[in-house]
Amino acid sequence: MRLSNLSFAAGPEGLAAAVSRLEDALGTPFRDGGFHPSFGTRNNILPIQGHRYLEVVEVLEHPAAEKAVFGQAVRARTEMGGGWFAWVIEVDDMASVESRLGREAAHGSRQFPDGRRLEWEQIGVRGLMADSQLPFFVSWVSEPELRPSALPAADVEIVEIRLSGSSERVAEWLGTDLADTFDGVTLTFDAPHGMPGIEAVTFRCPQGIVTI
Repeated sequence: MRLSNLSFAAGPEGLAAAVSRLEDALGTPFRDGGFHPSFGTRNNILPIQGHRYLEVVEVLEHPAAEKAVFGQAVRARTEMGGGWFAWVIEVDDMASVESRLGREAAHGSRQFPDGRRLEWEQIGVRGLMADSQLPFFVSWVSEPELRPSALPAADVEIVEIRLSGSSERVAEWLGTDLADTFDGVTLTFDAPHGMPGIEAVTFRCPQGIVTI
């Protein structure tokens, strides 16, 4: 298991404003990632160090957004004001995750602005909606040259993810023991005050050490 990406949901002000906020904080530009046809969402992405990326995602006024769990989850986070939405774990063996969670993965895709399409399988968004400290899981279907890690990485590195919640609950969800670091990133858990989830993320970037 590897840390794949972090998702930030745009607030009511929209995608451009959320992207601008993160660009100002991190000192580097995002790029148009395209849209998710089956989810009713679109994103901007920033490939970063460690073969990871950040995404800012926005729900569209599209029928798919009403049906897809991912679209529903993004809309709910946006209606709460936006902010860090999810951390995402990449796995090689999705079948073992399906067996452990007792459900089937959903197919995901993103249509690039140039017409190409990135495809993957994902599972766990319903768990995220019920308990937003939990990550969801992805497994790439498309060839490596289409994945975000194939793009030039910005000089941005994730240092720490601070979560409101329980390390024991997250470890149970992951199906493995959880140390103070996960895939080289420090995980810090605070006792929940209100809704669990990502409280803040600290980066090393051109602006220095920045916490968002």
